[in-house]
Amino acid sequence: MDKPRIFRFAVAVVAAAAVLAGCAQAPAVPADPSSGNPTAAPIAPSGSPAAAAQGPKKPDSGQDPSKLPVGSLYKNPGNNRNEIILEDIRHTAVLIGDSQSEPPGSWPRAALGSLGYKVYSVARGGTGYVAATKASGNYIDALQRGDWVLPYGTPPLIIVEGGGNDASRNASDEQITVNANRLLAALKKRYPQAKIAMIGTLARGANAGGGRRTQVDTLLGNIAAKAGTTFFSVGDWVSKYQLAGDLVDGVHLNAAGHAKLGGVLAADMAAAGLRPQPDQGSAS
Repeated sequence: MDKPRIFRFAVAVVAAAAVLAGCAQAPAVPADPSSGNPTAAPIAPSGSPAAAAQGPKKPDSGQDPSKLPVGSLYKNPGNNRNEIILEDIRHTAVLIGDSQSEPPGSWPRAALGSLGYKVYSVARGGTGYVAATKASGNYIDALQRGDWVLPYGTPPLIIVEGGGNDASRNASDEQITVNANRLLAALKKRYPQAKIAMIGTLARGANAGGGRRTQVDTLLGNIAAKAGTTFFSVGDWVSKYQLAGDLVDGVHLNAAGHAKLGGVLAADMAAAGLRPQPDQGSAS
């Protein structure tokens, strides 16, 4: 082999090694508590701790969870489910949702962040009360199968947003109702002291082409009312807040649209009494 070929081969080997090393790096964790990503530990797209997270790789129910490192999985003997240890569960809102909630700057995340919550999100695009993807089941199945994990402890607020994928995939009222009630029951059983609220299906108004999306929003409102759960109807917000120009594909918002609705939702949440409660001994 002549020298030029040897040189090119050596360069290729070094470049390949560099790529592999870069792929092995742990994902960075945003420091902004309103970003919607858990700020306490690196979290993989599944909602589980990233491979490089601190703590045991296998969950252990025999340890004292208060002594486990942030990002550890703890197998809660009370429900036999894996749960993640967060740094500040007392000020963290849990967000379950679809692609409306998934982006770091999404309107539900922006609303929670502006109210002062840290956000732990398990929102997954393409999912819903009935709708599922290859990567994640629908909300209740994903919880029960462990497609994503909820936090250990008691978060002050749990938000469930969605319904759009159920509407687009023609899920029936009965299917949505059954699964929504199963999810609410599971959340209330696990977190009896947490406030739970639902956000409906973002859509145009019924008279402006909202169609099935608006119908699902109304259905979810009725489900929430029967369950005694706070509900934010958004089935006409695209029309009400003139957001048609902020839709990138007829369904999802651009950055400006997310910012607009984030402010609207934050105000509605505050009016509904969902602001974080001050710590005991701190000024109100």
